Amino acid sequence: MPGGFALNRQPVSQETLAADPLAVFESWFAEAQAQDPRFADAMTLATATPEGRPSARTVLYKGLSDGAVCFVSNYGSTKGQELELNPRAALVFYWPSSNRQVRLEGSVERAPAAWSDRYFAGRARSSQIGAWASAQSQVIASREVLEARIAEAEARFRDQPVPRPPFWGGYWLRPERIEFWHGQDARLHDRFSYRASESGWKIERLSP
Repeated sequence: MPGGFALNRQPVSQETLAADPLAVFESWFAEAQAQDPRFADAMTLATATPEGRPSARTVLYKGLSDGAVCFVSNYGSTKGQELELNPRAALVFYWPSSNRQVRLEGSVERAPAAWSDRYFAGRARSSQIGAWASAQSQVIASREVLEARIAEAEARFRDQPVPRPPFWGGYWLRPERIEFWHGQDARLHDRFSYRASESGWKIERLSP
C-alpha cells in the first residue's frame, strides 16, 4: 500500500466510462481528492517553443470552466512566453493513491479578464502581494531583492484591496485529446483515449 493507501485494482471497461471525458475526469479527481487532498490538484504542464524545445513544470489545477482546464501564471514567465508563441500544451495528473493517471492535450488561451479578476480576488492577500513582487522566471540577484519588492508592494497597496496585476492571470486548456490510465497487475493497465471530432468524442482502448 504505497503511501498508506489501498490501490484500486478494479478493471475499467469502455461500457462503464461516460461518453464525456470531462465527466470521467471530474469523477476521478473527486476520488483523488477524497483519498489524498494534499496533492490531488497538482498537474504537470508541458509547453514548447515554436522550434519544439519542450519544458515542463508542476502547476495547480484551478477547476473547469466552459469545458476548459484552468491554471494561473505570470504572463511573462517561461510558460507564459512559450504559450504566447505556441499556444498548445499538455497536462498530466498522476494520483498514486488510486493508481491513476490522466493526460490532456489541446490548445491554450488566456482566460477572460473577468475570470482572472474573480480568481485573484479570492486569493490570500500575501499571494496577491507576491504576484506583484515576483517577475516570474526572471533572474534575481538575491532573496533580499525579492523581499524588498514585497515590502514595496505592501506599502503601495496598504489599507486597500490588491488589484490583479495586468501581467498575471488565468489560462484555459481546451482538451482535444484526453487519456485515462488505470494501473493493473502484470502491466496489464487499462488505457482509454478520447479524441474530439465533429461528431463528438471518439473513445478507444489502448494497449498498455
